[in-house]
Amino acid sequence: MENGTKREGLGKLNVSSSLQVEQPLPQSKLWKIIMVASIAAGVQFGWALQLSLLTPYVQLLGIPHRFASFIWLCGPISGMIVQPVVGYYSDNCSSRFGRRRPFIAAGAALVTIAVFLIGFAADLGHASGDPLGKGSKPRAIAVFVVGFWILDVANNMLQGPCRALLADLSGGKAGRMRTANSFFSFFMAVGNILGYAAGSYSRLYKVFPFSKTPACDIYCANLKSCFFIAIFLLLGLTTLALTVVRENELPEKEEQEIDEKLAGAGKSKAPFFGEIFGALKDLPRPMWILLLVTCLNWIAWFPFFLYDTDWMAKEVYGGSVGDGRLYDMGVHAGALGLLLNSVVLGFMSLGVEFLGKKIGGAKRLWGILNFVLAVCLAMTILVTKMAEKSRRYNASGLLMGPTPGVKIGALTLFAVLGIPLAVTYSIPFALASIFSSNAGSGQGLSLGVLNLAIVVPQMLISLVGGPWDDLFGGGNLPGFVVGAVAAAASGVLALTLLPSPPADAKPGVTMGGFH
Repeated sequence: MENGTKREGLGKLNVSSSLQVEQPLPQSKLWKIIMVASIAAGVQFGWALQLSLLTPYVQLLGIPHRFASFIWLCGPISGMIVQPVVGYYSDNCSSRFGRRRPFIAAGAALVTIAVFLIGFAADLGHASGDPLGKGSKPRAIAVFVVGFWILDVANNMLQGPCRALLADLSGGKAGRMRTANSFFSFFMAVGNILGYAAGSYSRLYKVFPFSKTPACDIYCANLKSCFFIAIFLLLGLTTLALTVVRENELPEKEEQEIDEKLAGAGKSKAPFFGEIFGALKDLPRPMWILLLVTCLNWIAWFPFFLYDTDWMAKEVYGGSVGDGRLYDMGVHAGALGLLLNSVVLGFMSLGVEFLGKKIGGAKRLWGILNFVLAVCLAMTILVTKMAEKSRRYNASGLLMGPTPGVKIGALTLFAVLGIPLAVTYSIPFALASIFSSNAGSGQGLSLGVLNLAIVVPQMLISLVGGPWDDLFGGGNLPGFVVGAVAAAASGVLALTLLPSPPADAKPGVTMGGFH
């Protein structure tokens, strides 16, 4: 979603301003941008908890592994529908509180409701008739699913208007947008690090002793405690930003344009999608290739995003869902791996432009690091086999955790994957801006089309990932192997078919979340 009170069809927007030389950003504007960008830390804290803890949690509630991925359909669906629709109507909102702030406030409120539903799902399920102990808990599952979908919708409601407000504060200037994006990326990394750190600490529930109940064991109580912190962080940052940062009143001419567009919106419930589908008809060839490479890239990433901590718990630690010992240790070790991944991601994000120049261009860097992604995903097989061969038992016959060498190998994979992830979060968006600029196309619509190449693979993996893994015994490796093949194919296409952008094109890099 891009800012602006006027949207036109693809091919009609002039984006040459992205190549202009900008004046230094005033200090007051910089302070406002930092305040709004900090909301990303609260949003990303919640995403980090979802990625590291929720797939194991749904299995503890009794959802089989083969169906766990279905829960994640909400992310791509809401990313495809909610963000564009909210973005469109926030562009055209004429509220006296501003265009963006009402949507940001509503998103934060919905996150609070969703987090309480997720955190107390087991308690609410037990109160309404679910049994204690192992086994399926249908009422808790129902509460969890409702909360999870509300959470994803709310997070997508937050992200779009936040990005648009940053664009508003930047005045449409490319230099200021690059500064805003760098701060947004920084706070995304901060949120990831905090979220994964919280998820990796197994005694966080002691901070909130009331979180442990007969229906909610230690793992569940830790998850609940993490979400309490997520609420405090998000509401604090959002309240501070919306209190300090005021949106400027729109000029009379823009207000008139908004009134006309709102009247037209009554005839079309989602005019944004009409523009998206119209844009697909006239896409230039470089954009089609970019969509294909991006699609394969996300087919590679999403199985790992879904099952990274589950892989660490099952294949590396040898635990099973509900055993309360090795599985929990593996999940927390996986969260630690994601923490390392985020640290590498943060540093690598600062060096993408430099490395691109040294290697010979953005597309070459992307292609090479797609092969690094393929190798890392394939290496999960080796780490798993090493873990299986080095299984140890104590004097009581209980299975012990993996050897230090296996742990180091698994955590190293997590960390190294932060390198190609930084490129995945930056280069495709930069190339979309460049190709749309060269074709005289609108960047907002082009990035909206690019988002389809991200969410469609996520929906595909969410639908078939669990059954595919179950077909080969219920582990996580089959999905990782498919990811490795897709990453290699993405690298080949990036190096051979993807056009090189002009050397003088320097648009701002837009940092994208995976939803």
